[in-house]
Amino acid sequence: MQEVRIQALAPERFAPLVGAEQARRLEEASAALRSRLGSATVWNVNSTGAGGGVAEMLQPLLAYARGGGIDARWLVIEGDAEFFRITKRLHNGFHGGAGDGGPLGEAEHRHYTEVLRANAEELLALVDRGDIVLLHDPQTAGLVPAMAGTGAVTVWRSHIGSDRSNDLVERSWSFLRPLLSEAAGFVFSRSEYVPSWLQGDARVHVIAPSIDPFSAKNQDLAPETVRSMLGHVGIVADGGIAHPGFVRRDGSPGRVDHLADIVRTGPAPGPDVPLVVQVSRWDRLKDMQGLMEGFAEHLVAGSPAHLALAGPNVSGVADDPEGAEVLGECFDAWRELPHAARARIQLVCLPMSDIEENAAIVNALQRHASVIVQKSLAEGFGLTVAEAMWKATPVLASRVGGIQDQIVDGEHGLLLEDPTDHAELGRALRRLLDDPEGARRLGAAGRRRITERFLGSRHLVEYAELFTTLLDARSAPA
Repeated sequence: MQEVRIQALAPERFAPLVGAEQARRLEEASAALRSRLGSATVWNVNSTGAGGGVAEMLQPLLAYARGGGIDARWLVIEGDAEFFRITKRLHNGFHGGAGDGGPLGEAEHRHYTEVLRANAEELLALVDRGDIVLLHDPQTAGLVPAMAGTGAVTVWRSHIGSDRSNDLVERSWSFLRPLLSEAAGFVFSRSEYVPSWLQGDARVHVIAPSIDPFSAKNQDLAPETVRSMLGHVGIVADGGIAHPGFVRRDGSPGRVDHLADIVRTGPAPGPDVPLVVQVSRWDRLKDMQGLMEGFAEHLVAGSPAHLALAGPNVSGVADDPEGAEVLGECFDAWRELPHAARARIQLVCLPMSDIEENAAIVNALQRHASVIVQKSLAEGFGLTVAEAMWKATPVLASRVGGIQDQIVDGEHGLLLEDPTDHAELGRALRRLLDDPEGARRLGAAGRRRITERFLGSRHLVEYAELFTTLLDARSAPA
């Protein structure tokens, strides 16, 4: 088990963005939690320190918590390849998908609990009775009994789910449910994700995810820096600054040194060529291949736009064993496209050796894009949508999961009713590409939406209020 280093950040920096009222609420909630915690620790436990939305949220949220006087810490569990195959199966199941089609029987349950038993032994040496333990997603659910046994306030947080239940969703819940009964609280990203057996349970709370506007992924970048970053890594043909820079979380200067691994025929598109972009993990539920095929069918003829599908270098995401397979499937499908389509589509694997450098490249890519697409078949929340909206980039996304909480169709972006309908995709993309002024209006409205509802200051307040309530409940007379 590894501890991720967290450097404190001042939560007061949110005030100019969110206004005095929300800043005051954040300070009051933090003060109340500090008073109730005393010298106790808030532990966060998940399965990876880099890659994916959970890790991206934890780093800034815990940094601001520490800056607000809370002893917030982050631990990453260890697991073998079979453990992560099982948890990926659960992940897909909670989204209503079959994943690799493998079983979730007694043998899998035994292996899952054995791996987490070894992690629990390490945690037991760290966690005290007065602490709070926040466990994230299916990978950590099996730690609930051990943590609850310490007397710590133990909360399980699910960032994923499906709008509608099916046999695969229920199979995943059946696998985890016996391990969750002792949790003091449950947190879901959407009320629709709460399973039937927890409906009406007072332990259930809904807290939507958030983004950090000051991170390397979301901080302001000058247009010339954006072009130079993308030119340096090879996505766009452009010269300029040899080593384009950004500001790291601790305030020190950073620069983009590494290159992306890119599959493409011919030269990179010029900086003035319209670029449609999807940034996500190489995950079948993100349907990168479907976007590529839909773009080839409906946008190559009659449009100058290019498409970039960007994901992490697959060796840099430890808890996702399917990434290399999905990337391989996208490459095979790209090779089968007509030459005219291949020349307009690039597959981009972004460097992961420096996580903040990776974030800065994504920032530049989202700012440069003419349209950001998130053609997910299922989605827990969709942080890439919030990131693009924060940058006032026009967004086209599927009406699934938490995406529909962020975008009101036609007000803050466009939603696909059926993400598998390539004709609908083509029409929506052309609408945004052919009407730049309308697209700009949607982008501006999207930024206002994120400022009002989905920044980290709101997220911190809701966590602080929840933890204070749980600590008060534990202290109350029976």
